[in-house]
Amino acid sequence: MNRYIILMCAAGAVLPAAAESAVSVYGTEAITVTPDAKTGLSEVIVARDTDGALIRFRPQSTSANITWERYSSLGGGYAEAVSPEFVTDANVWQIKASADDMGYIITEGGTRHCFWVVNYANHTWDVADFDIAASDCDRVSFTVGQPAGAIAYYDINGRRVELDRGIRLEYSTMEYSDSDKAYAPVQTSTTFSSLSSTVSARAPLCDTPFILYPDRFATAWGIGTPLTTPNFTATAVEARTAAEQQHREAGNEQGSGSDTDALGGSAPCDITFAAAVTDAAIYRRWEISTTPDFADVLYAYDSLDFTYSFSEAGNFYVRFTADNAAGSCEYLSDVYTVTVGESRLDCPNAFSPGASEGVNDEWKVSYRSIVEFECSIFNSWGQPIISFTDPSQGWDGRYHGKLVGSGVYYYVIKARGADGKVYNLSGDINIIDSRRSSPVTQQ
Repeated sequence: MNRYIILMCAAGAVLPAAAESAVSVYGTEAITVTPDAKTGLSEVIVARDTDGALIRFRPQSTSANITWERYSSLGGGYAEAVSPEFVTDANVWQIKASADDMGYIITEGGTRHCFWVVNYANHTWDVADFDIAASDCDRVSFTVGQPAGAIAYYDINGRRVELDRGIRLEYSTMEYSDSDKAYAPVQTSTTFSSLSSTVSARAPLCDTPFILYPDRFATAWGIGTPLTTPNFTATAVEARTAAEQQHREAGNEQGSGSDTDALGGSAPCDITFAAAVTDAAIYRRWEISTTPDFADVLYAYDSLDFTYSFSEAGNFYVRFTADNAAGSCEYLSDVYTVTVGESRLDCPNAFSPGASEGVNDEWKVSYRSIVEFECSIFNSWGQPIISFTDPSQGWDGRYHGKLVGSGVYYYVIKARGADGKVYNLSGDINIIDSRRSSPVTQQ
């Protein structure tokens, strides 16, 4: 008969709504915890002290047959019958609560109500001693004078389940804000279902005391006193870094647009590097190297932010490092790779200013990674028409504000690429379909 009860309770037999709250512990403070449905229990009741307390059950019908059983860690299959007392004026059945933690099965008609009662007096924990034992860059460990043992209960099949005591360790740390691009102090906590003689928590990112609170049951009943350590000096270091490239939108420059997340492209590449750090990061340093292992550091900047112009072709590697005052904890950022392309310079030989707006109406070179540039354009008599030093600029076919006529003009270019390549170029510029009928004459 008992085996049959186990199966029914474990299957989670549906109870009427009134029966879900029909059980109570009378004569002491109590907290009800809802267990996992797999336990077959409807509730776990934690009573502050069952000495002199009563377990009461309010039936749905005074005419229904009521039977009580209780079981230990062996499970419901070994439950023993107990005789309840009916209290007429309260309309409840009751039994004296056991001093031991115990499971109960109450059958009302065809409905079974399975639950477990914990006598908290058997698990009282006094936070008598709590000190910082050791720390490193990742964790802080503590000694606990009196361990807080696990509170266990047993489901209807005798399976041991640990009840979370919810012991809270609270302290300050730092958290990064994406909106503010900075770290700010925040309160954090970690909880333990039970405590051994030593525990640990993640190392804080700012100076802080640690506060250990009694478990959630003692806290709810207002018993026990939290213990606070002396102020702990943070040694752990953390940082966030970012790199933002200033893109140029010149249509005739190859590899300068913002259509890729990769850093680099056409030189010069102006990139701003920024870092946000936690309080213990006293030493901060950005490094630029030509080798990914940073064996050869070209430049170092002892600051959080800096802007650098990459004007040479090749691969460059950038990282951020931070250390605490003692040099015992270090932060190394991910490595940013900046790839600056080799130079290129191509010159068109014809355009048609004024013929069709926006279509081949300006003479411009096509270029990449040109760091020095000088271009001069002449008419057929050698008369200078225009000069400019920015390769993104061009010639709109005008001289003194007026369109020149169709014909042949000449360019002379002196330039240098980020890869050190020197360009000495000259050639023809053929203007076709100009609105002006004849070339510029010598004046």
